[in-house]
Amino acid sequence: MAPEIATSKPIQDTADGPTSEEYKRTSSEEGHHADHVNLNANLEARIQNPLAAIPRETLFRQVDAFAEEKGLTEHTELIRKGALVAQDPTNYEDIEGEYALSPLEVEDLRNEVLHKWRQPRALYFTIITCSIGAAVQGWDQTGSNGANLAFHKVFGIDDTALRDTFIVGVVNAAPYIASAFVGCWLSDPLNHYFGRRGAIFFSAIFCLFPVIGSAFTQTWQELLACRLLMGIGMGAKASTVPIYAAENSPASIRGALVMTWQLWTAFGIFVGFAANLAVAKTGAIAWRLQLGSAFIPAVPLLILIYYCPESPRWLMKKNRYQKAFDSLLKLRNNPLQAARDLYYIHSQLEIEQMIIGDSNYVTRFIQLFTIPRVRRATLASFTVMIAQQMCGINIIAFYSSSVFEENGADAFHALLASFGFGLVNFVFAWPAIWTIDTFGRRSLLLFTFPNMAWCLLAAGLCSLIPLENIAHLATVAMFIYIFAAFYSPGEGPVPFAYSAEVFPLSHREVGMGWAVATCFFWAAVLGITWPTMVQAMTTTGAFCFYAGLNIVAFVMIFLWVPETKQRTLEELDYIFAVPTRTHMHYQITKALPWFFNKYIMRRDVVLEPLYKFDNNSHNDRLEEMKANDAARKERREKAAADQLQPSPTESTDKVIVETKE
Repeated sequence: MAPEIATSKPIQDTADGPTSEEYKRTSSEEGHHADHVNLNANLEARIQNPLAAIPRETLFRQVDAFAEEKGLTEHTELIRKGALVAQDPTNYEDIEGEYALSPLEVEDLRNEVLHKWRQPRALYFTIITCSIGAAVQGWDQTGSNGANLAFHKVFGIDDTALRDTFIVGVVNAAPYIASAFVGCWLSDPLNHYFGRRGAIFFSAIFCLFPVIGSAFTQTWQELLACRLLMGIGMGAKASTVPIYAAENSPASIRGALVMTWQLWTAFGIFVGFAANLAVAKTGAIAWRLQLGSAFIPAVPLLILIYYCPESPRWLMKKNRYQKAFDSLLKLRNNPLQAARDLYYIHSQLEIEQMIIGDSNYVTRFIQLFTIPRVRRATLASFTVMIAQQMCGINIIAFYSSSVFEENGADAFHALLASFGFGLVNFVFAWPAIWTIDTFGRRSLLLFTFPNMAWCLLAAGLCSLIPLENIAHLATVAMFIYIFAAFYSPGEGPVPFAYSAEVFPLSHREVGMGWAVATCFFWAAVLGITWPTMVQAMTTTGAFCFYAGLNIVAFVMIFLWVPETKQRTLEELDYIFAVPTRTHMHYQITKALPWFFNKYIMRRDVVLEPLYKFDNNSHNDRLEEMKANDAARKERREKAAADQLQPSPTESTDKVIVETKE
């Protein structure tokens, strides 16, 4: 085992992390190298491979002990080979002797870099199945969006008085209220006792029956109750599905696979708007059909989730290593990759255990704000989640039909304009599948927020055009569509993908619950306050207010959100071990001047990197693979040339023979 630990005691640390002496003492006691990176205060911003520099004999002894302890002795030789690959992931082709890799193993490992989308069907089936559940989120938003044109009149809450506008806001925000205060916090115990699949199954039940019930309600109180129950399922699901996808995915495409949550949410929004249009002229029951149709995506989720493999990391957390290995065999192309990932994840989890120690639900929640490494993840996830509400997207998702109606459209054309918004939101989410793992999470956020700010500002100012002028509705709709086009590949997919990956395994459920609760709580606040805000500030003032919040969110992201692209979930421990003040200092003193000099002054300058990686990112690995291939080719050519040349002894004998003759 990379670190040989049976039980661990957490390191005693200060607010800034443990002292070097305390960390080295504890590391030495637990079997680590004394120079192992401090996971609470990584002042050098060094990203370390825990297996690096371990002698082969020591590594094999640790692997043998690991295999015996976890009941994997029949796979000992394979795990040994996997540990060698994990120890030096760019030079596995140079392994010689009995552990030399077969041509098929080499090909599959090279394909991780050269053809990273060449993955097993079980992985794609898992991602598609649980992402379907995200469509419930989007479909419900648009169902209530269309129903906003009618249900308040049916239930007698259509007055402009504060009481009625407040009730309409609460009914719209009800799923997010229940998610923020109940559903998200249920995800930790649900995952603890039933696993990732069990938690998703539970949440799908609450996304099915209350949605159907909402179509049959007779009072606004009944509708409120149904939407609150649905919110419990939405919160548990949103806190689990991205984690499940992240834990099953390889690092090189994890962002793209996890962001399918947002892609399917956008798809749900789009299909929901289409359903609104399809039933718009069915008469008095139209709003009931619009609300009730959102049950459809929950059905395949309920049926298919148990056909997917369980998260190997969750199984390892429960000490079910044989089942974890079986899951990895389904989720990876080659058994060697499964063995490598199993042992590498285990090595990092043992180091995490040394930092975190044992905990229960209450202590894990407290540790979100007390353990330095976890606290930085808490801050970053809070930032990206609250930024999703600060950008103002849910103004449109919740109230676009009302917004367009207030800007001069009749009921049907308001629904048609909302359909256009859903289409733009869905189409422009697709580029993020490529960009989120190439440009990175942080870069996408920093690019999109300034652009969303000017779009909302322009939409707000265009609402000053006289209402009878056709340009009024046309320009407001146009800038809302452009706003959605910037949102969809940036702030749309990043928050849930980012929050699902930043916490250590020990705190992943409660951390994701915190992050999603943050998002949904502020979504509820937005839903409740928007009708009143529009009355008090007008559409212009409300849009300009959210344009300003986009700029505030941009600054928060610039200072507090580290990049996570193409690192394994375990390597992110080292990213979030870097103190926040170190990250902020680098962004202000290095990154900001570099941006100014390169893009404003047009100078040829190079940005000094913040992190020092032991293992390269995917792009670096591609370059290193080419360099290693060239070096191996050169060695082979040299060896062949040496074989053709006579040895010094042969040359001397030849000269002697010729002399005698």
